[in-house]
Amino acid sequence: MHVTFDSAADLAEALRRAEAAHGRHEAEIGHPDPDWPDWYAQYMVHEQAGDAGPASPGASG
Repeated sequence: MHVTFDSAADLAEALRRAEAAHGRHEAEIGHPDPDWPDWYAQYMVHEQAGDAGPASPGASG
């Protein structure tokens, strides 16, 4: 999938949404996630595809 943003502001908002979701993910797993860049990227891809929701990318661990 090709992910694009219309502006830097749109990208910044997507990063903020990913940050908030990732904070919930880290709370669920109980420790910092060293692979956060991969998690953010996957979340943002899913979000643009319309798949972002309560389930976190990589929720299996």
